[in-house]
Amino acid sequence: MGPETPPQLPGKWQVLCMLSLCCWGRVSGQLRYSVVEESEPGTLVGNVAQDLGLKVTDLLSRRLRLGSEEKGRYFSLSLMSGALAVSQKIDRESLCGASTSCLLPVQVVTEHPLELIRVEVEVLDLNDNSPSFATPEREMRISESAAPGARFPLDSAQDPDVGTNTVSFYTLSPSSHFSLNVKTLKDGKLFPELVLEQQLDREAQARHQLVLTAVDGGIPARSGTTLISVIVLDVNDNAPTFQSSVLRVGLPENAPIGTLLLRLNATDPDEGTNGQLDYSFGDHTSEAVRNLFGLDPSSGAIHVLGPVDFEESSFYEIHARARDQGQPAMEGHCVIQVDVGDANDNAPEVLLASLVNPVPENTPVGTVVGLFNVRDRDSGRNGEVNLDISPDLPFQIKPSENHYSLLTSQPLDREATSHYTVQLLASDAGSPPLHTRLTIRLNISDVNDNAPHFAQQLYTAYIPENRPPGSLLCTVAASDPDTGDNAHLVYSIVGSQIQGAPASSFVYVNPEDGRVFAQRTFDYELLQMLQIVVGVRDSGSPPLHANTSLHVFVLDQNDNAPAVLHPRPGWELSAPQRLPRSAPPGSLVTKVTAVDADAGHNAWLSYSLLPQSTAPGLFVVSAHTGEVRTARSLLEDDPDTQQVVVLVRDNGDPSLSSTATVLLILEDEDPEEMPRSSDFLTHTPERSDLTLYLIVALAAISLLSLATFTFLSAKCLRGSTDGDEGGGQCCGRQDSPARDFYTQSSPNLQVSSDGTLKYMEVTLRPTDSQSHCYRTCFSPASDGSDFTFLRPLSVQQPSALAQEPDAYRSRSNTLRELSQVRGSVPPRATPGGGIGEAAGPHKGLGTCIHSFWAGSAAGCARPDLGTI
Repeated sequence: MGPETPPQLPGKWQVLCMLSLCCWGRVSGQLRYSVVEESEPGTLVGNVAQDLGLKVTDLLSRRLRLGSEEKGRYFSLSLMSGALAVSQKIDRESLCGASTSCLLPVQVVTEHPLELIRVEVEVLDLNDNSPSFATPEREMRISESAAPGARFPLDSAQDPDVGTNTVSFYTLSPSSHFSLNVKTLKDGKLFPELVLEQQLDREAQARHQLVLTAVDGGIPARSGTTLISVIVLDVNDNAPTFQSSVLRVGLPENAPIGTLLLRLNATDPDEGTNGQLDYSFGDHTSEAVRNLFGLDPSSGAIHVLGPVDFEESSFYEIHARARDQGQPAMEGHCVIQVDVGDANDNAPEVLLASLVNPVPENTPVGTVVGLFNVRDRDSGRNGEVNLDISPDLPFQIKPSENHYSLLTSQPLDREATSHYTVQLLASDAGSPPLHTRLTIRLNISDVNDNAPHFAQQLYTAYIPENRPPGSLLCTVAASDPDTGDNAHLVYSIVGSQIQGAPASSFVYVNPEDGRVFAQRTFDYELLQMLQIVVGVRDSGSPPLHANTSLHVFVLDQNDNAPAVLHPRPGWELSAPQRLPRSAPPGSLVTKVTAVDADAGHNAWLSYSLLPQSTAPGLFVVSAHTGEVRTARSLLEDDPDTQQVVVLVRDNGDPSLSSTATVLLILEDEDPEEMPRSSDFLTHTPERSDLTLYLIVALAAISLLSLATFTFLSAKCLRGSTDGDEGGGQCCGRQDSPARDFYTQSSPNLQVSSDGTLKYMEVTLRPTDSQSHCYRTCFSPASDGSDFTFLRPLSVQQPSALAQEPDAYRSRSNTLRELSQVRGSVPPRATPGGGIGEAAGPHKGLGTCIHSFWAGSAAGCARPDLGTI
């Protein structure tokens, strides 16, 4: 609808027209006025008083007014001037409609005298309404098959104005397909028609928009419009078509089921059923594609139905068609080419081609111990693989043309690490990258590169004498850090001799567990210590071995009864001793001398008188020295012949004893002829000078030995302060000055047939290359307070003893012969092979140093020997 022309206010010509009309009403005897509709309130319509010939001064008295029914409607009357004016806007169309004449009656009343005056006011039409159509838009349907020249009636416009202000003509917007034809009816109304000028094509233009305009004859003219939409009805004259006959799309592999691949958008310019399309796979679509993709027949959407794997197929071809529902139906075709995009969905694979396992620990650095292949089913950078090895391992990875090599980068030591956990990390170059770990346990095989090792360099065992063979001495233990046969240890006795016999005849070692057993019964009196070398070897190839020293000390048992040396059994009976009756109390009668082959407490002897003596109470015996003395003065009535029985008992547990019988003849002699202690060991006074010489020689040898020992001790102490090896052990160096004068003494004792010592020969000779140092030690059989001996710190093989067993035994026998000396405790061989003396109660005994193992001896000083 066109814009509406606003109403125009009355001009000068309208005022003149009103004046002429007023004059005309006055002439006819009836007042008639005219006013233009839509005049503003207060607009003067006419002066009633003036037109009626009334004076202004008479208006108040005549009381000129409007009739009661007219008050407040459209007009107002002034009492002062008698002017009739518009009181509110007047719409002619609402009062009179389409009538050509519109008169409004107005009653005017005067009261003095009472008179009713009729006044007519004509409302003049103003072109204040535009033409309008019943609907602002009209839709028309015309088939595209309609022939040119066809006419289609249109709705007429309506205009409430009248006369020339109503609709006078129509116009149509320009169109190549339509034109406007207007018919005039008998009542003067206009009737428009739409004429088809050109064949319609719905596919070219399905809708035509036309504007029909109605224009009135007012000045200025007003108009109204309506929109005419011509819809072209379809005919199935077009087949469906795709945007392209070949469509290429990309699809990532592993796309989830239901993923939209694409939506087919075939077009058909027809409409309705002619343009409704159904989609389907073409006949050339493979069954594999039909199983992998689904096509919605109505929407044309293609979705993924199954797993999409680039490694299985990287390309698919889908044949699709679109068919309309027209009669007859028409269809179109296209091909969809699907490129599957590779995703980094395959982790690298590490394939073991070859592996040396276990790896020998002596494998040289740089040796290849494993070969690996890597692959990745992905493509491009997703398939580029790099192989790394875990750090801090003695191995490295070296890439080759088409594989990787695992090499040793450091020396291997099975004893330090017996196996390695090697982790190979394969990473591709995808984003994000994928990793694969391959864990390999590489065992290191053993090589016999470690010799056995004993827990101790020196083992000490103690065994009481007379123990039966098979007694367990000790257990030696060795270890080997190797494994398997290389760590299987076999123990054995290393070839050496003891007293001329193989060491294996003395002890036996279990080759499997190192337990050492005695092979025989040991006699302390013959052998006090054994030095055994125990060896161990592994079962490797070649075998490795080690040795350790075993010192077996034989502990003394009280298995020897005291042996009486003086008086010799049977000798006193054939040669009785004589005792003067004038001997005062306390006179020495005789001295019983005995020795015990045992040692320690077992060799401590005590003397006592037995009741078998002839005159009990006449004699007493010293419990420690064996000296028999008179307890009182001899009486005349005492028998001339006296028999004294002395019991000699050792200190063993249980103790053993022997008896000595002394036959005495009482006679009247000079007291000066009483026997002395030294008389019991000799019967040849002419040999007293020799005894003196022997005592002097022994004293000299003792002083020489003491000086030698003191010098060697000083050297050892100085050597230990200089940092020599072994804090508690000192050994003279081969270039030591002590070697120049240190000698071995080899005493040669000669005993006469009656048991007396003829002479002692002591020879001095240079020592061997092995010098010795001595330290104080205690006998294993004592508590540490009874006997003190000297023995070498570094005990050598008993070569001298093994080579000269007879000499050893002869020396031992010679010691027993020395029991004639006046003393209750005999010398004995120490565990170290020397001669020892009892300490404690026998303070008067000298110190003897003797080394059978080293083949040397020093002289013994015995102040209490007396005259030999």
